[in-house]
Amino acid sequence: MAKLNIIMVSFVVLVVASTCIPSLAVEENEPKKLWDQCVVKISPKCALNIISQVFGNGVVSIPCCQELVQEGKDCHDTLIKYIADRPSLIGNESKYLQKRDEVWAHCVSVSKALSPA
Repeated sequence: MAKLNIIMVSFVVLVVASTCIPSLAVEENEPKKLWDQCVVKISPKCALNIISQVFGNGVVSIPCCQELVQEGKDCHDTLIKYIADRPSLIGNESKYLQKRDEVWAHCVSVSKALSPA
């Protein structure tokens, strides 16, 4: 649980820093334009909800699944990969990327089920 709290706090600090100091948003070799576009597409509450499932034992709510699908797969993949690449998490990166893909598939399924036919 402590590791999940550190991840969530790190993400919030990263988002705040990236909006206040754009040069801190991403490392030079990352797709800065995509990062900047993605970080504003999802609410902080849903971002934390998704992070808690990918990096912990949380469950993504239905409204957050809908936000995630609207955000798009490229954004979801970019944001989770960015967090999973942190030195404290890199050892379990493949597990986190698998969970990222599972969350995406689940949310697409939920969103399709809720869409009007």
